[in-house]
Amino acid sequence: MSISIKRENTEFLYQQVASMILEMRQTGALRAGNKLPSLRELSQSVQVSVPTIRQAYIELERQGVIEARPKSGYFLKPYVNLDSALKKARPVHKPHVVNKQSLIEEVFDAIHAPGSVPLGIANPSAARPSDKALARMMRRVMTNAGSKAVSYGPMDGYLPLKRQLALRYLEFGLQVNPDEVLITNGGQEAIAIALKCVAQAGDVIAVESPTFFGVLELIESLGMMALEIPLCPDHGIEINDLTTALDKHPVKACLFSSSISNPLGSFMSDARRAELVALLETHDIPLIEDDVYGDLYFTEQRATPAKCYETKGMVLTCSSFSKTAAPGYRIGWLLAGKYQAHARRIKRALSCSSPLINQWTLSEFIASGEYDRNIRALRQVLKCYKQRAIALVQESFPPGTRISDPQGGGVLWIELPSGNDGSELFHRAIEHNISIAPGALFSCTNKYKNCIRLSFGVQWSESIENSIRRLGSMVTV
Repeated sequence: MSISIKRENTEFLYQQVASMILEMRQTGALRAGNKLPSLRELSQSVQVSVPTIRQAYIELERQGVIEARPKSGYFLKPYVNLDSALKKARPVHKPHVVNKQSLIEEVFDAIHAPGSVPLGIANPSAARPSDKALARMMRRVMTNAGSKAVSYGPMDGYLPLKRQLALRYLEFGLQVNPDEVLITNGGQEAIAIALKCVAQAGDVIAVESPTFFGVLELIESLGMMALEIPLCPDHGIEINDLTTALDKHPVKACLFSSSISNPLGSFMSDARRAELVALLETHDIPLIEDDVYGDLYFTEQRATPAKCYETKGMVLTCSSFSKTAAPGYRIGWLLAGKYQAHARRIKRALSCSSPLINQWTLSEFIASGEYDRNIRALRQVLKCYKQRAIALVQESFPPGTRISDPQGGGVLWIELPSGNDGSELFHRAIEHNISIAPGALFSCTNKYKNCIRLSFGVQWSESIENSIRRLGSMVTV
């Protein structure tokens, strides 16, 4: 076995070993039933330590790829596939009023119930928390700034943090003046402000299908209507579907996850994103891009923000630190383009300002380099947990189950066999202290009733594994 390990690679060494064994299975170099080299043999072959090889084998065993046989070693297991590829949903023919608040309240109650296993919340940063590093940064800020750090901050945000964000966009070739960055209370407030900038009650907003239920709740609270555009599980919005919808309906704005979608985890290429922006500019329709998962990509490169392709200032970019570092800090931001002045007025009316100490701490976190180091490690952990979760679902759920293959983020989208109801499974799971998100939440047209969203952005444990297995046992064939 000849394997090349790159120590300068951002991927952990044991993950590189595991990835190359998976590649050898895919190419046929290793076949079901083949015995793998012993820990010592592979250690000598790839020149990494025996504990690293052991960690790789343990991970592959958890993913259901290999099995340990007493006194015999490790063997490659047969590849299990539940015919699990998801299919694109059918287009919706008209806009709909949204009415999801009651079910959303039930899901949030379940998520925060004492002792609940949190498979219903999209909180990928929990897979590798940055709390200790942030605590160090906050102590430093309090020591240096004193009472100033807990005072009201500027309405539009802490300038050093705005500068840090502007520099990050410069990496994409996008020149952003720090004054153009509006700091918000999380990504949800950024999206709310963006919607208020471009639309009003009664207007039609094109959204992905399935889409994040928080988007639907915002649209509902603002008295707007949602037009669902089906997502391709692999590459996001189909331009032809969107073109047809724009020709048929008075779409006022589009609200899409431009990089990694939630809940499918689909990834739109830069070329398709540029095509999307060009299409909307032709129709003078604003694009609100929800880019909160942009940094949590599993692909080779991060997606370029849609804002980089605009020519008319009609792309409003929303993002936050909630998925990557500190959900409890509630710090997001908005690049509102030509709607900047309007966005600032709305922000002032909604919340006046965002917590200064949290902004200050995050600014120091980025400047120190720890934020980027944490993100790189978090992506690797999430990729690993994704494979574990997929393997468990394939093992525990009945035939006919379909599973997403997310290209980023921290959730799986699971389509249950016909006859199962995701909302019923949600209520049954609560009885076992397991929280999930039923698929009906992610559409305003009662689609996806036989689907659920399952989080793998968690602190992995035996309790998580047992909960996924228990969920599978509740699903009927």
